Amino acid sequence: MSADKSGLTHIDASGEARMVDVGDKAETVRIATAEGHVKMKPETLALIRQGNAKKGDVIGTARLAGIMAAKQTANLIPLCHPLMLTKIAVDIAEDDTLPGLRVTATTKLTGRTGVEMEALTAVSVACLTIYDMAKAADRTMEIGGVRLLEKSGGKSGDFRHPEA
Repeated sequence: MSADKSGLTHIDASGEARMVDVGDKAETVRIATAEGHVKMKPETLALIRQGNAKKGDVIGTARLAGIMAAKQTANLIPLCHPLMLTKIAVDIAEDDTLPGLRVTATTKLTGRTGVEMEALTAVSVACLTIYDMAKAADRTMEIGGVRLLEKSGGKSGDFRHPEA
């Protein structure tokens, strides 16, 4: 994987976008974890907690949407490689300090390229699904804090967000 002089791996020497050739990279176990949150009114969180949202099970549906999204990342993000993920876990927890829901996604495979985009996509779509399912009760919800927490495997080694 070579980068242009800017250090960007998806831009060639002439400035054109390109998909990185990972064919010569070693297969390693690669894991990534990302997080995000949806802030909402306390009464909206209570509505979700009680299972009384008009559209149904907000947390279960958002978890499933995140899993499905991770599998579709290459169809959504240009230049991402289609991957055979071996694990996708999406966890959604209540956080009264927001107030709202915190979403964490972990993706894993043994392969030649990382799974950070899949974890980030899972979190993003899970958060969007929470918003969609609860918007009838609270249009002031705010999606935020979407970031990579950690990743392991591959040539670039391990990473852990300094604030994680």
